[in-house]
Amino acid sequence: MRQRPRLRRTGWIALALLPLLLLAAAWFGPRLTNWDQHRDRLAILAAGRLGQPVALAGPVSLTLLPQPMLEAGGVTVGGPDAQISVTARALRLRLDWLALLGLRLEPREVALVGAEIRLPWPPAPGQAFRPPPWLTELQGRIQDSRVMLGGITLEQVQASLVAAGPSDALGLRGHFRFRQTEFDFETVLGRAGPDGVAPLNLTLSGAKASLSASGVLLPEGGFEGVAQGGGSDLAALLPAPPGSFRLRGRLSLTAELLTADELNLDIGGSPARGAATLRLAPSPRLDLALATGRVDLDPWIAALRSAGPLPLPFGVDLSAEAASYRGLTLRRLRGAALLENDRLTLRDVGALLPGDTEVSLNGATTTRPGPGRPARLEGWLRFQGTALRTTLLALGLPLEGTDPARLREGEGQLKLLLDEAQLAVSDFTGTLDGGRVSGAGVWRFGGRPALGLGLTFEELRLDGWWPEGAGWTGARQRLAAIDLNLRLNAEHARYGALVLEGLSADASLENGRLTARRIGARMAESDLALSGVVQLGEAPRFTDLAFEVTAPRAAPLMALLPGPWPDGVALGQGALALRLAASGAFEALAVRGNLELGDLRGEVNGALDLRQPRYAGALTLRHPGAPRLLEEMGLSAPAWLGQGSFSLIANLAAAPRELRAEGLDLVAAGLRLGGQLGLDLAAPRPRLTGRLAAERLPLPDPDWRSREPLPLEMLGWLDAELALSAQRLEPATLPPLEQASARLLLRDRALRLEEMQALLTGGRLAGALELNAAAMPRALDLRLDVSDLALTGPLTGLPIDLTAGQMEAGLRLHATGHSPAAMLATLSGEGQVAVRDGVLRGADLRAAAMAAELPALDQAEAGLRAALLGGATAFEALEAGVRLEAGRILLQDGRLAVGDAAEAVPGGAALAATLSGEFDPARGGMELLLATRPADPPGGSPGGPGFGLRLTGPLNQLRRVPELADWLRWRATR
Repeated sequence: MRQRPRLRRTGWIALALLPLLLLAAAWFGPRLTNWDQHRDRLAILAAGRLGQPVALAGPVSLTLLPQPMLEAGGVTVGGPDAQISVTARALRLRLDWLALLGLRLEPREVALVGAEIRLPWPPAPGQAFRPPPWLTELQGRIQDSRVMLGGITLEQVQASLVAAGPSDALGLRGHFRFRQTEFDFETVLGRAGPDGVAPLNLTLSGAKASLSASGVLLPEGGFEGVAQGGGSDLAALLPAPPGSFRLRGRLSLTAELLTADELNLDIGGSPARGAATLRLAPSPRLDLALATGRVDLDPWIAALRSAGPLPLPFGVDLSAEAASYRGLTLRRLRGAALLENDRLTLRDVGALLPGDTEVSLNGATTTRPGPGRPARLEGWLRFQGTALRTTLLALGLPLEGTDPARLREGEGQLKLLLDEAQLAVSDFTGTLDGGRVSGAGVWRFGGRPALGLGLTFEELRLDGWWPEGAGWTGARQRLAAIDLNLRLNAEHARYGALVLEGLSADASLENGRLTARRIGARMAESDLALSGVVQLGEAPRFTDLAFEVTAPRAAPLMALLPGPWPDGVALGQGALALRLAASGAFEALAVRGNLELGDLRGEVNGALDLRQPRYAGALTLRHPGAPRLLEEMGLSAPAWLGQGSFSLIANLAAAPRELRAEGLDLVAAGLRLGGQLGLDLAAPRPRLTGRLAAERLPLPDPDWRSREPLPLEMLGWLDAELALSAQRLEPATLPPLEQASARLLLRDRALRLEEMQALLTGGRLAGALELNAAAMPRALDLRLDVSDLALTGPLTGLPIDLTAGQMEAGLRLHATGHSPAAMLATLSGEGQVAVRDGVLRGADLRAAAMAAELPALDQAEAGLRAALLGGATAFEALEAGVRLEAGRILLQDGRLAVGDAAEAVPGGAALAATLSGEFDPARGGMELLLATRPADPPGGSPGGPGFGLRLTGPLNQLRRVPELADWLRWRATR
């Protein structure tokens, strides 16, 4: 009895432990069993369910709890000819419990773990998008897998495929990682109808964006429907700037192409239209075409530069009516860009820059821009515009202050190379302002940019490129921040009116050091060359600065000088060689120069202060023949100059508004001249001052009958105040003057010689002269006073002349006219002449008085004629008044006191004579009467009428006519 309860308790305990034992057996039994021997059976079972050959290479295990699961490793699904290729780390089959109790293996769920699934793309011809039959009875899952569709790879794929029955839709949902971005997706594929068309809905979300598409799968393959989407950050999906976007359009998909057209987009608040194409075969490529009203390119380019590698080629075809780039407004922007691997290709990129300059670009990068990857763009750029200046100003070039006529129009093409370090231009050809231009250049970026240019111009204008008044400081500021290497060539170049042929320039600027290796040109048949080094800075310094001019003849170059002189002079036919050299600091530049012009030699040696600017130094000019030099300069060498060499030595001090010559020493054959001169250009009119002293100064004989206007225009060039002196002054028609001096004043076109004085044969001359070229007509005034003048020879050269005596005279003259002849014809004025103890040559008045007393009439007449036509008369005093009217000189009140008549006629009274007449210098005619009368005898009876000598006719044919008719009639009556 006691054993029965015990047995009963033991049974109940065993019955209670049986489930535990069964659970333990279900848990541990399959794990302790070797299932590898059933590997082939399991592969056949899986192949039957998947519809594809299955190979199992790894271990096989079975677990019953918590649910029956058969797992095999090293899984390969599909054979060599299979459309779908799958390799997986493990294949898991969830078994049906009821079938398993019936010792049957019936999978209800298939799971691939760690799979790599290669889906065929494009699909094989005739392949339809239909779910496999096995999905109608079980579910499928993909865990921690990779899916490769053509060239697109999806990582960390987690997906579930659900199909409740043959007539139900196939659902696929899950998530994956694409390019470091997580995406969720859900797809519902309906069962195909009788026509083979199956509905399909797709939703994709991730990276703050979502996209949904709905449409149908076509029986022949492909999809057609509509798509819409949007998001808060486009930069998370594409190389684009951050910002929201929305899209809506039509979507179609074939085996090779996915197309979204009729797209309406809103990108960052800017509407756009376009289309997108994803080409899947033969290689994946995404193309986007956009048309918009306005786009800001800066954020797009920045996004492209910072973007990582793209999984497939990406092309953009952009059309915008307006675009902004680095502050520039571009109009009519058109172009296409393709980003493939590390290469960006630009095709037919064109736009209108400010100033309506058309540009187009075709090119490609050899390295795609990005962090740590420098961009390198190569391509061809073309441009054309009629307002290039406006375009270049908008691009930031410093053209302010330059001539608006420069850079007006042009067109051309060039090969472009752009990378992070430099911009290189080669094969440039085009036209600029109507002239052809070609060449190449390099602009190196950095803290100190460097520019290298090699250009060849057909026509180059050199003026107008530098702002007026910029000066040295402006030049230094502009050039201090860059390095420059320049090589220019121009067939024709112009600077103002100057024309340069064959201009070539080879210069460089490095760290503030400007080196002109050689700048050469040909101008007016002359070769010009410049070279040297300039160290820029607050105190610039020049080294080996050299300027040379050579020419076989100087005439073409001299013709460029302003004014008519020295055009055509013989001096210009000589060879020219000019050499200037300079070195030193900016404010103390040592200058040396040599000039060879025919036989003329010149030298300069001094110091130049460019800061003031101011020059001080010596000037020397030499020529072997002074008369020949004057003739070569187009001037007539006066006979009085004689023969001899020419030399000029002076110490010059020159400034922009002042020129001074100290220690002036001029030797020209027989002429010796010294002194100092100063030219002040700061006055309203240039003003010449100084003093000039000559040892011997001959004066030319003016042609008073010339009808040519006097060349007085030069009197309007300047004002002057000069002290003039000459030890010996030699007028052409007067005796030499000693110790002559005068003060020359020229002001407002009026020339005055004041304080004129000189010594003449013991006497003194003083006077003043004024020539007013501002008056209309020209006016001439002369004042001349003579005192204590000793006559030692003929005074006038006339048949009746003064040959001795002490002379006093005073003369006041006025004349008007434009030519010497006009002035001579209008001469007016008055004067007085007095001579003491003199001799009158040409008539013997005492002999005439004695002849008049002869008793025989014929003897008296013969004696009178002989005395009046020859001999000389000593007199005590001669006084006469002179009046000038309309160019005629009238002699008035001329009285000649001969002396006591007793010396000639015994018992006679004092003998006297009168002088009267006129002289017409303009016509060269003269009428002069020297008259006297016999002395009255004692007792008061009259001595008879007078008699005399008349000079009449032209000066070169004067006739001496004795006036005896009245006296002869009177004598005949006695």
